[in-house]
Amino acid sequence: MKPAQTMDLQSCPRVARLFRLQWEPAQESWVLLYPEGMVKLNDSAGEIMKRLDGTTSVATLIAQLEATFGTKNLAQDVLAFLTLAQGQGWVNA
Repeated sequence: MKPAQTMDLQSCPRVARLFRLQWEPAQESWVLLYPEGMVKLNDSAGEIMKRLDGTTSVATLIAQLEATFGTKNLAQDVLAFLTLAQGQGWVNA
């Protein structure tokens, strides 16, 4: 088995194939659906996950989030979440 690539600013992550990301009106949040169940994402996680297309770099993703929400210094938090999500198998780098 090939080891997972480390998540960094140049990574272009995507939602893992086992999962489907969708807005769930009943939950009023983004969720990850998979054969055995569902993961309800908080608002921040949903904002990150919905931008993962496999072609956008983490650096670009962070810039988009900072522009959208009028804030700065999100890199550490976004990388921490993506590393956690990768460890859970939700995303591939």
